[in-house]
Order: sequence, then structure tokens, then C-alpha cells
Amino acid sequence: MTTDIHSSIDTLKQHLLYLGTVVEEGIKNSITSVRTLDAVLAAQVQEADSKINALEVDVEEDCLKILALHQPVASDLRFVVTSLKMNRELERIGDLASKVADKVILLDSAKGQENNPPVITIPADFEPIFATTLKMFSYCLDAFINEDSDLAYRICLMDDEVDTAKRNVRKQLEDIVAHDPNQQVYGPLLLSIARGMERIADHTTNTAEDIIYMLQGRIVRHEQVL
Repeated sequence: MTTDIHSSIDTLKQHLLYLGTVVEEGIKNSITSVRTLDAVLAAQVQEADSKINALEVDVEEDCLKILALHQPVASDLRFVVTSLKMNRELERIGDLASKVADKVILLDSAKGQENNPPVITIPADFEPIFATTLKMFSYCLDAFINEDSDLAYRICLMDDEVDTAKRNVRKQLEDIVAHDPNQQVYGPLLLSIARGMERIADHTTNTAEDIIYMLQGRIVRHEQVL
């Protein structure tokens, strides 16, 4: 029975990591689509969301089978519970990447409706949002694979960087529109992209907190991580 449950857990871990890599690719492609305003790539991100949804269902079924057949306890139970929660967070992150891509398509559409469309001005602080959010997600997968609680704590601290950059983007958008009223049509969509990336960082932080629970049995989501 011990061998069977460890084999099932190994399979679950591999399926969850594969889901993570697919989601990470979606985040990367959504970021690239914003940087390049590539509506075709954005559409590909949206199309990939159905694959993420299917993988999420498969991982959930893996978890439920382990719970039903093996009745895990202690660290094995924490791993399965964490996997269930992490699975849901990854699916949500995939949805958010798809929504970011949707805003790129809408930006392209808004630009296409103008006879002489102004160049879309992307606030400079999008780059810190992109870089930090992507790093947080990559670290999250590494923390899970390597069972690294220190790295998981570090992810929680990085979330503030994304929050600060998002606030800066809002201020930059206000300045851009004040100096060029033609940018007003793009402002809400760009702000929505910034919010979407911030939410990806939030869900990544939730996942890091779940990893801490898995490794230490400590619930930190209501604590101030120092």
C-alpha cells in the first residue's frame, strides 16, 4: 500500500508540474502579446485555455483517487490537499492570462477602428510587473519541485513589488492621457492588463502559501510574512 500511494503521488506531482509548465507558457505568451501588441499570439493564449481546463480536471481526479483509495495521512495528506488547492490556483492563473490576452485583442480592435490611430503608449512600469510576476511563478514551480520553503516565503514578499508597480502604471496612464487625450480609448484596457497581472501575482502568492503549508504544516495566509 505504501508503494502504491507513493507511486500515485509521484504521478500526481508530474501531472501538476505539467499543468504548471503549460500555465507558465500562457503567462509568457500573454506578456509577449502585450509587449508586441500581437493579437494573433493573444488568440493562441485564449485557445490554450481549454487545454489548461482539461489538465485541471485530470489533476483533480488524481487527487480524489488518492484520497478514496489510499486514505493518506500526515505529510501525504498535506501534499494531496495542497495539490488540490494549487491545481485550482493554476487554473485561475491560466484564466487570467487568457483575459490579459483578450485585452490585447481589444486594443488591436480599438486601434483598427481609427482612420489614423495614435500609437499605443505602454507605461514603463509594465516591465517590472511582467518581470516580477513571471519570476514569482517560476520560483513557485521551483519551490514545489525542490520542496523549498525559503523560496516560497520569498515569493510572498515579492508580491508587494507587483502591487507597487501596478499603482505606478495607473499614475503613468493618467499622465499619458493628460498629455495625449487620444490615448484615453486605450487607458482602461491597459489598466485592466495591469490588474490582471497583479491578480496572477496574487494567486501565485496563494500557491506559495499552500506550499509552505505542505512543507511545514503552517498556515500563513492570515499572517504577515516577514
